[in-house]
Amino acid sequence: MRRSRDNILCHELLGLRVRILAHLDPSLEGREGVVVWETARTLKVDVGGKVITVLKPGSRLSFEIDGVGWVEVRGDSIIGRPAERAKRMLRGEACSAGV
Repeated sequence: MRRSRDNILCHELLGLRVRILAHLDPSLEGREGVVVWETARTLKVDVGGKVITVLKPGSRLSFEIDGVGWVEVRGDSIIGRPAERAKRMLRGEACSAGV
């Protein structure tokens, strides 16, 4: 299934461009890069050759999806391992990006 605005919360985020719109650490706000790794509570983002760790809880992020544009997501809504989020989709649970 292709990524869309309606199912982004249940998809893998690796390889997507991300913008940090708001974060508990103000020094991260405004940064933009590519997601290179993901854990249950963090994203590793390559920002111009430097990899930074972004905590999901308390953040507001925007992901670029091909053919859709930028989709804003609350970090709290993507807490969990990518495989757990994919299982939510299979079970028919909500996967839309409600910000």
